[in-house]
Amino acid sequence: MRQSPLILMLNSYLINIIFAKKKLDMSNNLLKGKRGIIFGALDSNSIAWITAERVFEEGGTFVLTNAPVAMRMGQINELAKKTNATVIPADATSIEDLENLISKSMEILGGKLDFVLHSIGMSINVRKGKSYTDQNYDWTHKGLDVSAMSFHRVMQTLYKNDAMNEWGSIVALSYMAAQRVFPDYNDMADNKAFLESVARSFGYFFGKDKNVRVNTISQSPTPTTAGKGVKGFDGFIKYADKMSPLGNATAMDCANYTITLFSDLTKRVTLQNLYNDGGFSNMGVSDSIMDMIENS
Repeated sequence: MRQSPLILMLNSYLINIIFAKKKLDMSNNLLKGKRGIIFGALDSNSIAWITAERVFEEGGTFVLTNAPVAMRMGQINELAKKTNATVIPADATSIEDLENLISKSMEILGGKLDFVLHSIGMSINVRKGKSYTDQNYDWTHKGLDVSAMSFHRVMQTLYKNDAMNEWGSIVALSYMAAQRVFPDYNDMADNKAFLESVARSFGYFFGKDKNVRVNTISQSPTPTTAGKGVKGFDGFIKYADKMSPLGNATAMDCANYTITLFSDLTKRVTLQNLYNDGGFSNMGVSDSIMDMIENS
């Protein structure tokens, strides 16, 4: 039976409403009721920024934090407005700042924390173009303090203040240079190796004493504001993409992976360095790379 134009129009209207609702309901609410702290959101290119957006979409609430100098460079207040988050400045190399951050976060969020993301890293040697064989050791020490020792400080402060809920999750972002040589990644490779070791060592105590998980994600080279400061970074990205059977993992891929680690779906995953790199970490060589070599 042929329907009238009015009926057809109403049907189309209802279909559009249903699809719009489905689009709004794409979130699985994996983090509903969970609360935490996200370190390191600088601008919309940063993994921490995109992760914060995804945590918000999945029902989580959080405090955003970064060093005061980084906050002046970025747009963190814009992200806070978008995700209904509070911003608390904190230098992750300062125990006093971390004590303040964690106590205020629990007060604002209404209880202990369920997740923490450490997305902090810097190398003055890289920024200033110093070779790995000609380091300024004051800069080296500063980079290690900010990039890796800060993770120990964060966890020690959380641990001593009993700030994590049982089955909570702490995640830090790393890179494959912790295991393999990427000459232009410079002393950041050492920082990431230390970061991963801290995750395992402190993760043992957090698991044994608090039933809290600690993991690192070894992410593909990703075009963040910080990453672009590494010499030859575009080459890193192209090479990794051609080496990886699934191609490079994007910042959004990393954010989604982090969501799973924050969720209750991974309650027994801890002390792991988890590769989110399209398969790069298990590759020796790929057809694409061989083709480039043979045709060069």
